[in-house]
Parts: sequence; C-alpha cells; structure tokens
Amino acid sequence: MKFKKIICWPPLLGGVGAGVTIAILAYITFQSTLSGTNYGLWLAASFGSSVVVVFGYPNNEFAQPKNVLFGHLLCALIGIIFVTLFKISQDRSIFFLAIGIAVGISVTLMMALKITHPPAGGNTIVVMLIQDSFQFLIFPIMVGAVTIIIGGVIYNRFILKKKYPLKWF
Repeated sequence: MKFKKIICWPPLLGGVGAGVTIAILAYITFQSTLSGTNYGLWLAASFGSSVVVVFGYPNNEFAQPKNVLFGHLLCALIGIIFVTLFKISQDRSIFFLAIGIAVGISVTLMMALKITHPPAGGNTIVVMLIQDSFQFLIFPIMVGAVTIIIGGVIYNRFILKKKYPLKWF
C-alpha cells in the first residue's frame, strides 16, 4: 500500500479530525485557565458520538450544523425541564419512567423539528442522571457543539476540501 494512500484513507482522516476536536474540548475542560471555573466544562460524553457523525459522515443530514447544535440543546433542555420544573429526582420510584418519557419526548421533538442528531439523545439521560441545571445548556452543550461545528467546517471544508456544511439551516 502506498504511503499517500494510507495518509488519505477516509477513516484515518475522520479519526484524526474527531480526535483533535475532542482533545481541544478536553484541554479546555481539564487543563486551560478556564478549568475549575463555571466556564470550564466544554466536554460531554455525547460529543464523542457527535464527532463520529461530523467527521466520519459530513454529508449526512444528522451531521449538519443546525442538527448538531439544536439537537444537543433541545435534548439537554428536555432533561433540565424534567429535573428542574417537574422536580424529577433519581430517588423517586418513577425515575425509570420519567427518564424514558423524557428521551421519548426528545426524540419526538428532534424529528418533528427536523433537527435530529442521534448522539444528542444521550444529553437527556446525562442531565437527568446528574440532576443538572440550565447552565449545562451553555457549558458544555452549546459551546461544545459550536466547537465541534467549527472543527467540522475547518477540517472538512479547508483541509479535506469537502463541501461542509451542505446547508446551515
């Protein structure tokens, strides 16, 4: 196999882009001057799946910026609504039902609003498990999703010369 063919292998290129973006989010979260502050959390578990979609399958509808950003925000918001407004706690015997209903609502709304981003569905679960607040929408969800989008644009458009995004809205 030729060296250039190995370097230009799409799975390797997608993995490099995904790894660099997650490393940037992890650095800001754990090593930067922002770490340990209210502005330091830029990393969420669901972002690992998001970079698979954005860097591995940039032409997919689910990888487009509006889906990434609004899918993540919506699903986190649904979890926060259940925790905050409905006072759903892990201590209650109905938690298993509430978490299922919340994820179901998240999926329904993402599909109805045409902002489906499958990795974002995990945000509803995470928010309900850690009982987080509205600040979670900004740090890490919004800033992390925007970072992934910017990384996707830079990597796909300027480095790989692919048309990304196919559409912004």
